Amino acid sequence: MTKHTYARIMVVDDDKDGLEVLKTRLTHAGYEVETAESAEQALARVAAFDPGMIVTDVRMSGMTGLELLDKIRTSTDGIEVVVMTAHDDMETAVSAMRSGAFDFLVKPVDPKALQSLADRCFKERELLDSTAETEEALALPRGRLIGGDPRMIDIYKTIGVLAANRATVLIRGETGTGKEVIARGVHDNSDVSSEPFIAVNCTALTDSLLESELFGHVKGSFTGATGSRKGYFELAGKGTIFLDEIGDTSPDFQTKLLRVLQERQFYPVGGEEPRSTKARVIGATHRPIERLIEEGRFREDLYFRLKVVEINVPPLRERPGDIQMIATALLGKIREETGRDVRRISDEALLRLQHHPWPGNVRELENALMRAAIVARGTVIGADHLILESHDTDVEDVTLKAAIRLHVHRVLDRVGGDQESAAELLGIPVRELNHHLGD
Repeated sequence: MTKHTYARIMVVDDDKDGLEVLKTRLTHAGYEVETAESAEQALARVAAFDPGMIVTDVRMSGMTGLELLDKIRTSTDGIEVVVMTAHDDMETAVSAMRSGAFDFLVKPVDPKALQSLADRCFKERELLDSTAETEEALALPRGRLIGGDPRMIDIYKTIGVLAANRATVLIRGETGTGKEVIARGVHDNSDVSSEPFIAVNCTALTDSLLESELFGHVKGSFTGATGSRKGYFELAGKGTIFLDEIGDTSPDFQTKLLRVLQERQFYPVGGEEPRSTKARVIGATHRPIERLIEEGRFREDLYFRLKVVEINVPPLRERPGDIQMIATALLGKIREETGRDVRRISDEALLRLQHHPWPGNVRELENALMRAAIVARGTVIGADHLILESHDTDVEDVTLKAAIRLHVHRVLDRVGGDQESAAELLGIPVRELNHHLGD
């Protein structure tokens, strides 16, 4: 097996018979193997032998295997360490993995299992060595828009056009597609990027709180208003106010917002003197605005005021060609937040990612990769590390009722479990939606 002739493995154990068994198996598999009967001996030989992987027992006289692992991880780059012990206690396993071990094996170690582990380890190293652009992708700034799909290119162009003016913008797209990232892109590329960017989740606040947050309030205007407070429209200056999920606001609030957009003035809650604003407003929603207008739940004049420029964000499932680029770029953030040194996604894992429907879009992709990074043993995320929710009907459960129930669940997932929103998208009453869920 000449493909492994470059790969070197050092096996460390004070059991001479065990050393010989593992050395024989790995040598027959094409690896160059060096043995050591103590951790101290291993450390003395590491520099000269230059192994790609070290397999070490935990309990040895003198320095332990976990101490050896710590020294290797802090002083040497590029060496993976596999820990083996006759004691399959949780504490040892947790300590080993926390310290950065590639894997943990219980003795007596099956030589065939160790060979498979070594094959995987060095295959991952090959993948990393063959991907020169990975490190560049990891260095992408957080929050940067990514994708080469023609519709994404059009969005980049629109952001460039918006940089030169102060037009209001309406961003439409499913949950998790990156609407706030696009809003930030508009702000960051404008000539007032040094001014504040303030994001407000409209669904998280009641009407009264939303008005207080945006317009401010005067002392004594409501219970608890012990002092006057400036609102975001005043604090933003010439910057940007991003109103996320604006489709969820009430007609009364919409009337007040329309007045701000038309007159560039607002009244603080309880105030009698108008105040001016120069902030740009960017709204975003996943809801079908046209249907809300027909139902009298969204003001048509506000809709047209907001959509001076409209940006429609395509869902991730419609641009599978961008998944590799997005997933690779997310690894830098994932490495930072998990402490796991994941640097690449295997071809098999990438294929799974590209065939998943992603009802939660980029946000769901990031969560899936985060989970995979935590369970991955080395630097490469494999297909077996991915936990993806199935969105296919069971072969033995293909009745019409089952298909309808599955579709209802998909829509519910897309709107974050909001039954009213799901019923609106499906064009049915909430009562009928619950009926399908109960079938």
